Amino acid sequence: MAATQSPSGSLRPDQRLRDVGLFLRQALRTFRATGAIAPSGPALANALTRFVDEREDPSAPLTILEAGAGTGAVSRAIVRHMRAGDTLDLVEPNSHFVGHLADLLATDPDFVRVADRVTVHQALVTDLGPDRRFDVIVSGLPFANFTAEEVREILEYYFTVLKPGGHLSFFGYLYTKEVKAVIAPREDYLRQARSSWVVQEWVDRYGIGTERVLPNIPPAWIHHLRKPTE
Repeated sequence: MAATQSPSGSLRPDQRLRDVGLFLRQALRTFRATGAIAPSGPALANALTRFVDEREDPSAPLTILEAGAGTGAVSRAIVRHMRAGDTLDLVEPNSHFVGHLADLLATDPDFVRVADRVTVHQALVTDLGPDRRFDVIVSGLPFANFTAEEVREILEYYFTVLKPGGHLSFFGYLYTKEVKAVIAPREDYLRQARSSWVVQEWVDRYGIGTERVLPNIPPAWIHHLRKPTE
């Protein structure tokens, strides 16, 4: 039976509770890969999908990649903005989340509408290979939990498969580095600091805008990057 939603298109409280419950269970098991305690809220999801909605050529279909799709909170915002001809690749290594995404594609009206143009990959994003090309990449990967080398590898991959003129949007949580400076072991703080230096290097080179999303749990920032056309 297809899931129903409120007239505004937002999730019903029972659906939201289901998704939060699944996310929390997996976060407790694999926090390094999950990187949060709850799915992204609607404000964050909508801001991350800015370049799925805002298009230089409204008639041209987009190829879209979401890395770290989780329970589909951001995926839902993406599919609502998808137009005729758009395609979406959802990448998620966690098998429980992959099963949940497959269920959404089969039962949820937002996802069913575009299910024939959505592919779910149970994989690390860098395992997809370099022979793909995307207009828009939305990343939910928790860079703050990764080493600097891992962050650099992922960003290099994104810019390999991103088309010239294409957009990358990714996020992190506000004040995590400052909090870790006070409460985390020194090595954990230094690892995150090194990762943040890599992120800042790419933002300085390709960034076109940064947003703060305060109505999210926890509050977040978003960086939007654009690959040069030459």
